[in-house]
Amino acid sequence: MKQLLIFICTFAAGIFCISALLAKPLAKPVSRTNELTLFLTGNELGALQPCGCTGGQLGGLDRRKAVFDSVAVSKRMVIDTGSLIETDSEQNLIKFDIIVQAYNLLGYDVVNLTEKDIEIGRGRGLLDGMGLFYNIISSVTVYDVNIPRKFTKEFALQEKTVFVTIATFDAELSPIDQVDELFADGGSLQTINVLILNNCDEQVISSISEMASDVDCIVCPSETDEPMMISELNERPLVFSVGQFGKYVCKVQAVFASAYEKPNLVFSPVKVVEDLPQDKSLVDLYKDYQQFVKEAKLLEKYPRFTLPDGLKYEGSKSCSKSCHEYEYEKWSEKEHAQAYETLEKVGSQFDPECVICHVVGMDYESGFISEEKSGDDFRDVGCENCHGPGSEHNRTLGRTKTTLPWSDCTDCHTPEHSPDFLDHELVNFEKITHWKEPYAAKSVE
Repeated sequence: MKQLLIFICTFAAGIFCISALLAKPLAKPVSRTNELTLFLTGNELGALQPCGCTGGQLGGLDRRKAVFDSVAVSKRMVIDTGSLIETDSEQNLIKFDIIVQAYNLLGYDVVNLTEKDIEIGRGRGLLDGMGLFYNIISSVTVYDVNIPRKFTKEFALQEKTVFVTIATFDAELSPIDQVDELFADGGSLQTINVLILNNCDEQVISSISEMASDVDCIVCPSETDEPMMISELNERPLVFSVGQFGKYVCKVQAVFASAYEKPNLVFSPVKVVEDLPQDKSLVDLYKDYQQFVKEAKLLEKYPRFTLPDGLKYEGSKSCSKSCHEYEYEKWSEKEHAQAYETLEKVGSQFDPECVICHVVGMDYESGFISEEKSGDDFRDVGCENCHGPGSEHNRTLGRTKTTLPWSDCTDCHTPEHSPDFLDHELVNFEKITHWKEPYAAKSVE
């Protein structure tokens, strides 16, 4: 696997220059002589792109480049604060490798590694040097590898030099007075100093703000999708979080009024919306991810449980053969009956994270395993998704009612996957009506 990753990264290096030329930018790159822009992301947590099942979803590595390219390369710095994936599952390890390569293609200047990132990165060859274009920093001490705690980039701006330093700090491991040591005394130099913290403790932020006068920005971990401005509007240091899952890019514009004064910092979150142009090299990289997931046979490895009381899933066709031909025919005209086909159209039919909401009973041994092993009977969002496993109901010709486990609509139509579902619940519910009135949901037994 490691050799494959090295090959992919080398290949990525070759296509990076081409992709930079071909990718359609968000707008004509801006190159103001008195302004720099810092782009910050973080807490990716394995979110390569939104599922795409409904409109209005934010995020996607393939659309992020359009945001970055709205500013000229010579006047921007691109930073990630860490937490690339959430767990070390086999699927997340594949995602980790893809994100590492994507950051190469996106032109990141520096990536902060959390303790989890380092633990996983060591096993994936990240700490051995995989031909990365970007620099790595971390507040975690790694005894056999020298990972710096800061990175500085130099900019030529209005006949003067500006130094931007990105540093990382763990207040649980080091005294707060050591923050000053991370940033050299600028003296007459123009500097912008950004500190990435491992937690957002209010007391820690207050102490750093009082003791470390050179810190211009403090970036905290985020527990919400949206970035948050924590400090007051014109307060220094500027304190904020960057959000989760790549739905936003944080933009900090540094405007220099004179050669001797600190720049004015303007913070704004940028939504990564679905109508942004996609970068072809990153689209192709996602296709590589889909291929790796397929080859790993993750669907067949998905953990499954035994249903209670000897119940089994039998598939939607089994319902039509007994008493529910009308309901089956009406259901077959609805979008739920084509749920699996939507995955096939975008190549996600081998991804467990996608498939689970497009088939019957994947959490259980008698439910969907793979198309090869399950055939057509358990494809799509069928009868047993909403009404429960049907083996006893079918065996007794309806005398035994279906029972748990049922799936509620919001199990799959989450804010993440269906942002507007709850706001239009009644309208959406009408779309699935497939029973004879005056029956309601779950009454077809």
